[in-house]
Amino acid sequence: MSALAATWGIVALATGGVILRPWRLPEAIWAVTGAAILVLAGLLSLADAWRGVLKGTDVYLFLIGMMLLAEVARREGLFDWLAARAANLANGSATRLFTLVYVVGTVVTTFMSNDATAVVLTPAVAAVARAAKAEKPLPYLLICAFIANAASFVLPISNPANLVIYGSHTPSLLEWLPRYAAPSLLSIAATYVVLRLTQRRMLNQTIAAEVEVPALSLSGRAAGIGIVVTAVVLMMASALGWQLGLPTCIAGLATAASVVLLERRAPWDILRDISWGVLPLVAGLFVLVEALDRTGVIGLLSTALRAGASWSLLDTAWANGVVIAFASNIMNNLPAGLIAGTAIQGAQSPPLVTGAALIGVDLGPNLSVTGSLLWLAALRREGLRVSGMSFLKIGLLVMPPALVLAIAALVLGG
Repeated sequence: MSALAATWGIVALATGGVILRPWRLPEAIWAVTGAAILVLAGLLSLADAWRGVLKGTDVYLFLIGMMLLAEVARREGLFDWLAARAANLANGSATRLFTLVYVVGTVVTTFMSNDATAVVLTPAVAAVARAAKAEKPLPYLLICAFIANAASFVLPISNPANLVIYGSHTPSLLEWLPRYAAPSLLSIAATYVVLRLTQRRMLNQTIAAEVEVPALSLSGRAAGIGIVVTAVVLMMASALGWQLGLPTCIAGLATAASVVLLERRAPWDILRDISWGVLPLVAGLFVLVEALDRTGVIGLLSTALRAGASWSLLDTAWANGVVIAFASNIMNNLPAGLIAGTAIQGAQSPPLVTGAALIGVDLGPNLSVTGSLLWLAALRREGLRVSGMSFLKIGLLVMPPALVLAIAALVLGG
């Protein structure tokens, strides 16, 4: 077997392990094991592997900050409080509750990233659905999966994949907002309309008009203030063209420290409950992509992007966005985003092609449950199940219109 074929085979098996989780082993084990085998087999030098790990520094810092913020907010009941307030505003209307939960999910995704919506908001919404005595909670839980992707390019901080696509050249907020405002609005609106239509029968139910709202402690208010301050700091950092990882990490640490000091307790409980495994997972994926880059396959993709853009910029942008959207369901959106981002940066693709790729990476996972693994895990912890086929039936209706409208808005605006 040639070194080229061996490298591709190991990367494919490792990626498959991340998606399918054989023997229910954590995703990080498969990514790190694949990276280690590449190095031990001499297919990738240790220096190149380390270079791949370092490329993800800004993403690691961003994830650390966001995980700290999300965990503090979860522990202090901030999301439970928000969801309960939304339930009371619904005043017994199942469809109004659907809309309010959708709004909360949009805000959480926009300012705290899609992972916070999938991992933290999902159990809060499940708890509220139970408190509201909703016989069919699935429509509300589906919101957490779909809006986590549909609103994930409102801001650069809304999805870690955004940082991956742009690398160290993330546009400033003053560039980002004009470019992605209309695509984001259409993505969010189209997803809402189609998702609500698919769930209209299940929303024909009666829910409790009043739900007990849990008290929000002083530390819970501090967590909320920390999130708002973090959003302001990150928008300022983005406006200045700074990388977002370090400001996010500092803001997350500061918010967690303020809550710990207010409650006068050790920080270990917060740190223990964070899903730290996402960091070696991302690092392993960066190494796998570095190995692919060394085989020349990503260079070929970069060449194809350059050639396509010189021949027809619009056709290349459309093809790029659509292909990556579907690829995100085959290999999950993070590895797809890493490959696409590396190829795009190598090709120095124009903003239109890069933007279409970003929309594809962010929206593509709404097609199948493969792109919503974190949400699926959160659902299992609540004792609930959604089959891959039932999710696909909804995703086939929800994702394509949002994708087409978002890319069309990008093209028309660009």
